[in-house]
Amino acid sequence: MEYHANAKLTLRARRDLVERMLAGWSVSEISEMMNVSRSTVYKWWARWRVEGDAGLVDRSSRPHRCPHQTPVVLERRIERLRRSRKLGPARIAGIVEMHASTVHRVLVRQQLNRLRWIDRPTGRVIRRIETSRPGELVHVDTKKLSRIPRGGGWRAYGFETRNRKRQGVGYDNVHSMIDAYSRVAYSEILPVEDAEHCTGFLERAVGWFAAHGVTIERVLTDNGGGYISRAWRERCDELGITHTRTRPYTPRTNGKAERFNRTLLDEWAYVRTYRSDLQRADALDRWLHTYNHHRCHTALDGEPPMSRLNNEPGHNT
Repeated sequence: MEYHANAKLTLRARRDLVERMLAGWSVSEISEMMNVSRSTVYKWWARWRVEGDAGLVDRSSRPHRCPHQTPVVLERRIERLRRSRKLGPARIAGIVEMHASTVHRVLVRQQLNRLRWIDRPTGRVIRRIETSRPGELVHVDTKKLSRIPRGGGWRAYGFETRNRKRQGVGYDNVHSMIDAYSRVAYSEILPVEDAEHCTGFLERAVGWFAAHGVTIERVLTDNGGGYISRAWRERCDELGITHTRTRPYTPRTNGKAERFNRTLLDEWAYVRTYRSDLQRADALDRWLHTYNHHRCHTALDGEPPMSRLNNEPGHNT
């Protein structure tokens, strides 16, 4: 229970006040004993007589009505302009003849004040997937990376050598599983994205999370060939995991995995020049440890992902 900054009486003190009134103490005695005014004693006594113990809890200071609030019709016009034309507060203010600060407050109330929260083609607010515990939902995705030629690729020798150095070395696939609640991630580098490698990755990832006390309940993937296969479906059934797929051509549905892939590229794959695939693969395990245990995550109020796993030593919540 939280109290406002100037509250002299906690919930326990208010109950003591009521008990003293019931015991026959005078209002003057109670106010002097508890260092509050007589009106304060009368206030909490009156609330308790009407509402019982529920009346001793702090009430919101928000007014019941606001006569000067922007009319609903005008708010709906602002909403239509924002959704259909993606205009900012200053542009909308010129159209509806209001102050830009007032338009901004309306957009905040409607949760339209950030364009990145809006699906550009449709104008609908993007609804974020919210989970309440580790393992309730995990996102799985792959990222294709070009293999590094012997001695290093064009990033080591310059862009002008790109075509000569590639020599058809092929691609690796970084498979990743990210817990939607904690953002804890597990990744592997595999040669392809077929059913065999995807199901093998699923088994190892589930085992890794289980070793950290997390039971996977549901997995969300895109519509890649390995994820729509019979082998993947059967393996999910054997592990007791519900499989959900994104809508076709809608990568934002799997947004946590897409954002993790971007972080993976920026902070591991392209952060330095690697001379071989082995050197890059060795750096992945070190980076994952840093990401899970030490890297501050903006979606977790600056805490590392492992801080949300209750069984981790030193990270109890």
